[in-house]
Amino acid sequence: MLHLLRLLFNVFGLNGSVKRSTYFYLGCGLASLKYVIEAAVIGGLTGQMYSPLDFLSPLLSNRARFTEGAPPWLGMTLVLWTLPFVWIAVAVSLRRCRDAGISPWFGMVMLIPILNYIGMFVLSLLPTDEPETQESLEQQHRLTELWKPSELGSTPIHNPTDATASSGFAAAIIGAAAGCAYAMASTVLTIYVLDSYGAALFFGTPLVAGAVSAYLLNRTVPRSVGATMIQSTLMMVFCCCAFLLVGLEGAICIIMAMPILFPLGWMGAVVGRSIAVQTQQPRRESRGMMWCLGGLPILAAVEGMLAPNPTFAVKTSIDIQASPAIVWQQVIAFPEISEEPAWFFRSGIASPLRARIDGSGVGATRYCEFTTGTFVEPVTVWEENRRLAFDVSEQPEPMFELTPYRHIHPPHLNGTFSSTHGEFLLEPLPNGATRLTGTTWYVLEMYPQTYWTLWSDELVHQIHLRVLKHIRNEAESSGELP
Repeated sequence: MLHLLRLLFNVFGLNGSVKRSTYFYLGCGLASLKYVIEAAVIGGLTGQMYSPLDFLSPLLSNRARFTEGAPPWLGMTLVLWTLPFVWIAVAVSLRRCRDAGISPWFGMVMLIPILNYIGMFVLSLLPTDEPETQESLEQQHRLTELWKPSELGSTPIHNPTDATASSGFAAAIIGAAAGCAYAMASTVLTIYVLDSYGAALFFGTPLVAGAVSAYLLNRTVPRSVGATMIQSTLMMVFCCCAFLLVGLEGAICIIMAMPILFPLGWMGAVVGRSIAVQTQQPRRESRGMMWCLGGLPILAAVEGMLAPNPTFAVKTSIDIQASPAIVWQQVIAFPEISEEPAWFFRSGIASPLRARIDGSGVGATRYCEFTTGTFVEPVTVWEENRRLAFDVSEQPEPMFELTPYRHIHPPHLNGTFSSTHGEFLLEPLPNGATRLTGTTWYVLEMYPQTYWTLWSDELVHQIHLRVLKHIRNEAESSGELP
C-alpha cells in the first residue's frame, strides 16, 4: 500500500521534485498506456485505425473525427479521459522544473501544442541542479520545514510581522482581480484578434487564470487549500459576470462552458498554490509567471492554423401513421407550428416556425423559417414520396444570446455553427405507415469539438423533433390513415 501511495504521489502530486530519468520513463509509460487504451476503444467502437501519429497530434480537436459512427458518449469520454493526463503532464513537469533549478511556471508549457513536446524533451535532458554548499542544503531544509504544515491545510509557521503586513483579504482581492483581468484580456485577444474559439480559450485560459489568482493569494503567506479553492471559485464567478456585463459573451454560452471552466480553474488554483508555497526565489517565480501569461496566446494562434473543421451529422427518426405520399406534402412545406416551444427555445435558441417551397424538383428552393431568420435551401435531390435533400446557401444566427444589452452581438454567433446540408428520407412500413428520418450536416468551429458537439447535437436533435412531430400531427390529421 505504501508503494502504491508513493507511486500515485509521483504521478499526481505537486510537491517535491522529480529526477530526469523518472520524468522520462514516467512520461513514456503513461503515453503508451493512454495510446493503447484509446486505440483499442476507438477501433472497437468505430472500426477506425487510430495511429500513433494521430495520437501525437498536438490538438485535442483532431480526435473529433474518430468519434464518427461511435456512441454519443465517446466524445465526452475522450475529453474526460484526457484531463487527468493533462494534469499529470503539468504536475510532473512542474516538479521536474524544481529539480532542474528553473521556474516551475515553465511546466505550464505542456498546455501549448508543439511547444509541449519541445518542453518535454528539454526537461528530459536538463540535469539536477545540485546545491553548491552545505549552507544551501540547510537553507532548503529550513524552507521545507517552514512550509510543510501548509501543504496539509494547517496553519504554517511564519513570521508574525509578515502575517500582519499581508492581509488575507487584500491578497484574495489582488489575486482574484489579476486572474479575472487576465481571463478577460486573453478572451478578447483570442476571440477578436486571433478569431479562435478553441482549447486556448476554454482550457488554457481558466487554468492559467486560476493558477495566477492562487499564486498571488499564497505568495506572501500560504493559505489552506480550501481557502484557495473558495477564492478561485469566486474569481471565476466574477469573470462570468464580467463577461456578461461587458458584452463579451452571452448567458447561454457561459452556462454551456461552465462544466469545463470551473474544474480547470480549480486545477490551475492547485498548481498556482503549489508554486507559491514551495518557492524559494519569489522574483524568479514572478518572472516565470509573466512568461506563462504571454505563452497562452501561442496556443490560440497555433490552434487557429491547425485545427480541423470536420462535418458532423445528426439523424432523427419518427414513425407516422400516414402514407409516404401524405407525409411528402408536409415535408416539402409545412404550415405554422402552433405547439408551445420548449424552454430552451424560448431562452433564445433558434426554433423552427414554418416551411415553404418555391418550385418543384431539383433546383427548387425551400425556405425554412426560424425565430432567428430564414434558412435558404436549394433542393439537390427530389425523389417524390421517398427522399428530399438540399444544401444550405443562407442561414440565420443559431440563437439570440441573453445579454443585458439589446444590441450586443457576441462574436461566436457568426459562423461558429454552420449547417451545410439537410435531408428527409421517407421509408414505407409494412402497416402502411411511414418512417420519416431527418438528417442535418453541420460544421462547428468551437473546440474541443468532442465537448461542444454534445450541446450542438442535442439542440439539432430537438429541432428535428419539433419539425418531425409537427409533420406527424399534420399528416395524421389529414384523415387518410393506413
